[in-house]
Amino acid sequence: MSRTPEGKVKDKVVGILKTAGAYYFFPATGGFGRSGVPDIVACYRGQFIGIECKAGKGVLTPLQRLELHKITAAHGLALVVDETSTYLVADALHVINNLYQRHLPI
Repeated sequence: MSRTPEGKVKDKVVGILKTAGAYYFFPATGGFGRSGVPDIVACYRGQFIGIECKAGKGVLTPLQRLELHKITAAHGLALVVDETSTYLVADALHVINNLYQRHLPI
């Protein structure tokens, strides 16, 4: 069974998170879950990260934009990545790690 384009983006992001040793999960949506939450929720070195994965010309819904805004308003990190920008996750983890090692507030 082949993966969807968005599934391939999620796989790349998960690989980056695993390599770094980050905690992550895919939150349940619909039914009992909360709509609009990011595809992947992670924590790395005490920093909360919400990652929305898109593929192709995928765009954020207004509800997704609202949820990502709520994350940043709470001083979390909200990322939107597609197949050309998964490197942003690795870059963010690198910055978080450097700040953590220097004992600076994130």
